[in-house]
Amino acid sequence: MAIDKARLRQLHAALAPITVFPLLLTLFTGMSFQMAVMSDKSNEFLWLLELHRGKFGNVNLENIYPFLNAIGLLTLIITGILLWFQIKERKPR
Repeated sequence: MAIDKARLRQLHAALAPITVFPLLLTLFTGMSFQMAVMSDKSNEFLWLLELHRGKFGNVNLENIYPFLNAIGLLTLIITGILLWFQIKERKPR
């Protein structure tokens, strides 16, 4: 089964900007909340935990947010690895 390199690159390029914000949000809110826990101020920063879990004000994505993050990240990893390991055609010297 041949993989169309151009389509794979298009998928990867289209998905990267869409998934980078939720992944960075999850990363920073998780780290920040953990630092609040270590400094015994977790009660003051529970809003970080809500953002981390996918609750954005009136929009509650807590049930699907982890799966959307996981599917986006997994797709980026798979397409990136496939692009990385593509065998390049050797040019004659």
